[in-house]
Amino acid sequence: MNNIRITKQFFFEAGHALYGYDGKCRNVHGHSYQLDVTVVGKPIDQENHVKRGMVIDFGDLKAIVKEEIVDLFDHATVFNKNTPHLELALELKKRGHSVLLVDYQPTSEMMLIDFAERIRKKLPSDIRLHSLKLRETGTSYAEWHAADNE
Repeated sequence: MNNIRITKQFFFEAGHALYGYDGKCRNVHGHSYQLDVTVVGKPIDQENHVKRGMVIDFGDLKAIVKEEIVDLFDHATVFNKNTPHLELALELKKRGHSVLLVDYQPTSEMMLIDFAERIRKKLPSDIRLHSLKLRETGTSYAEWHAADNE
């Protein structure tokens, strides 16, 4: 049986600030993110299997990405916990805002590295994460490919 890639798209809104950056993105701002998740595997070939012909049920992939990424990042503000933004983040949290403190500069590139690890841990052993594409704006995106990281 041949390997097949399948892709599911996800959308979420999030804010962030890039501490130390020399442009406008040093300010707190937000994006309408689009995340494309592509996995690869062999379609199930068991005669009476309810998911016969599928690499992974799109609903199962959706549940993983929703739990690990969308539910956490949607309508949250993401700050590097090792920057002076920590004071602002704690104040926002105290006022009931959704704030994520991460160990990295919250660029699209670094978010993809985080997302790849989160998703890979949850995939069935016979399914591999192939690639991620995170669109930050209509004209800007970052990509992560397993082949580049082996």
